[in-house]
Amino acid sequence: MFEKSDEQLIVKALQGNKKAWLDLLKRYEKQIYNYGMRMTGKNEDALDLMQEVFISVFRNLASFRSDGSFRSWLFRIAHFRCIEFYRRKRPMQGLEDEPELVCANPSVDENLSTAQENKQLIVAMQQLPLAQKSVVELKFFGQFTFEEIAHQMGTSVNTAKSRLYVALDKLKILMEVEYA
Repeated sequence: MFEKSDEQLIVKALQGNKKAWLDLLKRYEKQIYNYGMRMTGKNEDALDLMQEVFISVFRNLASFRSDGSFRSWLFRIAHFRCIEFYRRKRPMQGLEDEPELVCANPSVDENLSTAQENKQLIVAMQQLPLAQKSVVELKFFGQFTFEEIAHQMGTSVNTAKSRLYVALDKLKILMEVEYA
């Protein structure tokens, strides 16, 4: 019937209502998984990252202040978990490891060229530094404003903009090389 707001679900979850907690998870699991997929490039890593994010949210839900949106707070946690992920994983990862393509929401009509372009974009994004990759992810896939991105990353708005434009220039070059 009527969908409950994030704030209503949070209040109920904090009171011990498991259904409210699960509803909150379901509302954001695809977004967090897709974020993890684009940031890590691998299904298993995206799932691990998603699990770490929701464990952190569960542990810290009582500290959420509703002066901002829950979604923004959630993606800030995801950003920090992603940084931790890279600190743990990258030194162990080989140079030959290539991100795999997993379609989070497969459709019957999706054609091969779209899948190939998605794979090329994910591979190209993996070549960006984490700070630039994060800004691209949050701006285009998360659809956050520059102010929200700056807050989530702990930077100024101008720094967020600068990182985005540098990242876009790099992606353009990487994609042109791939298509050449």
